[in-house]
Amino acid sequence: MDRTDPPFRTGPRALLVTLAWLRLTAIAGQTGAVLFVWRVLRLPIPVSALLLGVGVLLLFDLLAALRLRLRGPVSEWEAVGHIAVDALVLGYLLYLTGGASNPFVTLLLVPIALAAAALSRAGIGVVAAISGITYLALLRFYLPLPALAPHPEGDFQLHIIGMAIDFAIAALLLGVFIARLAGALRGEQWRLQRLRERALRDEGILAMATQSASAAHELNTPLSTLRMLLHELIPAADAGEPLRQDLQLMAQQVDRCSEILREMVAVGRAQMADQAETMSLEHFVWRCLDRFQLLRPEAEVGLNLASADAGMQILVPSGLQHALLNLLNNALDASAQRDSAQVEFSARRGARTLEFAVRDHGPGFTDRGRASDTLGVSGKDHGLGIGLALAEATAERLGGLLDAGDARDGGAEIRLRLPLSAVQPERRGRPLPAGAT
Repeated sequence: MDRTDPPFRTGPRALLVTLAWLRLTAIAGQTGAVLFVWRVLRLPIPVSALLLGVGVLLLFDLLAALRLRLRGPVSEWEAVGHIAVDALVLGYLLYLTGGASNPFVTLLLVPIALAAAALSRAGIGVVAAISGITYLALLRFYLPLPALAPHPEGDFQLHIIGMAIDFAIAALLLGVFIARLAGALRGEQWRLQRLRERALRDEGILAMATQSASAAHELNTPLSTLRMLLHELIPAADAGEPLRQDLQLMAQQVDRCSEILREMVAVGRAQMADQAETMSLEHFVWRCLDRFQLLRPEAEVGLNLASADAGMQILVPSGLQHALLNLLNNALDASAQRDSAQVEFSARRGARTLEFAVRDHGPGFTDRGRASDTLGVSGKDHGLGIGLALAEATAERLGGLLDAGDARDGGAEIRLRLPLSAVQPERRGRPLPAGAT
């Protein structure tokens, strides 16, 4: 499936994280600037007072980092409080270094830009008011920077250099932040598109489920009639053994249809009751393969199951077996396009996931575009196009992922990954029942 990088999140907590990293950068830059002006330019600035302000900012950043380690929600006004502390400390440093005449005074605009992407209008208004009041106060109250005594004309050049550095800092901060914000917007658009696609798919699945339930209810009566008539006709068949065998085959197929209807009802009830059957991974895999061989006796299935994973106890969620049967059925149809009946089925336990993989020997996805574009779209002349859609819906319902791609040695491979927490009893906090297989 199509995957994208984790997008940049917005909101109060994300804003606090961004502020924490920017604060560390500001502390390093401010410390370097103070030491440069004091040691290199030899200007008599209040070094102790300036370093005290930087130290307060460092202490506050440490407290903010500890706050972010807590899992509690972050309110908008808490984020505003953090911005207020940053603005006040910056105003304090600017007060000691020329006030509004200091070229770095434009850094008061950065908190407004950050708040505009993460806070409400009220929060943005409060942040803008804090920055504006700080700026106005610096117009009236400040300690002027001492002049370069031997070279008075160098004051203006120093101011120009400060403006250039300030421009570079502002451009870097705003450029990086706006780029991340644009990425967040693209990520939100992608998620909304995926949600719309899933809503349409789920709506179609719900409509099919409704029709299936209605059809199952209506088919039960004619199937019972056919079963009764066929079992009466078999002993009375006088046309010879071929007719008797045909009638017996018809009776078996009718019984199979009735069994499928009963399974549909049982799966629906189990899903509504959120019930899951406990068994070993090996038992579940062989049950899927036995059912698949009944449906497609011509299939040649190769199984890959490590002995270390075979005894793993799992809770089989409702719908998982049918999802795997859909994948196996589609794989066999794909192999048939290359006159093959071979299908590979594997189950493997990872560090955090349980992965089922189905590989065919068909043409693969190369001739049909990207694998992510073919999920839920039938490539068969007689296909309904719902097998992969149902499997994908099952994977998402269980918190997993359906991934498709071309196999190395030809053909296609579809992997169904489920988190262990969804299939292992001990990870879900449920003890194994007595006598579980």
